Amino acid sequence: MADTLADAAPDPAATVPEYPMARAAGCPFDPPPDLTARQHEGRLVKVRLWDGSTPWLVTRYEDQRALLLDPRVSADITRPGYPLQAAGSGENNASFILMDDPEHARLRRMVTAPFAIRRVEALRPGVQRIVDDLIDEMLAGSGPVDLVEAFALPVPSLVICRMLGVPYEDHDFFQENSRILIKRDAAMEDRGAAHERLIAYLDELMGEKTAHPGDDLLSGLVERVRSGELTRRESARMGVLLLIAGHETTANMIALGTLALLEHPEQLALLRDTDDPKLVAAAVEELLRYLTIVHNGRRRAALEDIEIGGRTIRAGEGMIMPNDLANRDPAAFPEPDRLDLRRDARRHIAFGFGVHQCLGQPLARMELQVVYGTLYRRIPTLRLAAPVESLPFKHDGSVYGVYELPVTW
Repeated sequence: MADTLADAAPDPAATVPEYPMARAAGCPFDPPPDLTARQHEGRLVKVRLWDGSTPWLVTRYEDQRALLLDPRVSADITRPGYPLQAAGSGENNASFILMDDPEHARLRRMVTAPFAIRRVEALRPGVQRIVDDLIDEMLAGSGPVDLVEAFALPVPSLVICRMLGVPYEDHDFFQENSRILIKRDAAMEDRGAAHERLIAYLDELMGEKTAHPGDDLLSGLVERVRSGELTRRESARMGVLLLIAGHETTANMIALGTLALLEHPEQLALLRDTDDPKLVAAAVEELLRYLTIVHNGRRRAALEDIEIGGRTIRAGEGMIMPNDLANRDPAAFPEPDRLDLRRDARRHIAFGFGVHQCLGQPLARMELQVVYGTLYRRIPTLRLAAPVESLPFKHDGSVYGVYELPVTW
């Protein structure tokens, strides 16, 4: 009898939910319901990762902001307890975003200047021309078209290529390898091979710029190599990071944001019928909050014991901070599941928070302002050309969006 009872006893580990969690069918814009349930359950809850580890899930907005500022919290992927996203997540090829200061700050400073607000604003007329030209091309044909391929991907790809000094005609190559790197279930070998192909490509390109430098970001990195501040591989690795981050996230925001607006026609009308830049800017912030497309959570390791809400994160334990969940915290944003373009959403953390917040956020904001302030005004009859339930959503990626978005007008 004792053996029978022991066999029937519940396994405590079985009560720890797996992360990441699945979205509910028919709710493509909302965080997974099991993730939202964890927010109701408490400020800190345990989750189980692919490797069996059980880091802490930080569910509340204010706690995430506090921890992302806390010097006792490490972004270093090599630290004990760091919650890896997958096997071979890049411990040997970690970019500066997966390092701590002072090395993180030293490397980040090398590429900060081109993303300063003043420099980014000087690019706005050029981005406007790119957006208008692509819309002209769509209108010259007939619908339906895939908005991802015809518009959402080309806009940020053209912009970041010009900033970096990367030939846009190579976009099929770097977009395909980028997709492999951000695919959550990609095999370790495939992810490593894609990363090496991109590093080799950027390394060769910077070799050309050594002989023929230009007024671009990669040429600036070449100068850092010449001065001994960077190794050749470090510079290529930074180029890969900037190239991927510079087009993937913004492209997904353009497509998914358009879909969200088409599904909320009263909100779309606000953008379509306005020429007020303040309303457009507010709409960008609200869409960033509402969608929060980076879905692998900000991952960290505790360097010391940290107490939150009566519970203790021990030194050497990992933590995951899903910003999509924080941006739906009702304590921070009343009625968080409602898309409201007139909301003051500027305190969202879609770009992270603290010293590791997204370097390119001024560029992303400007691009989205131009896109959202132009596309629906110029194509006022824009509409979906396929049912929402038939759309291929990126449930398998660390950056959320749609693979295709058929539209017509």
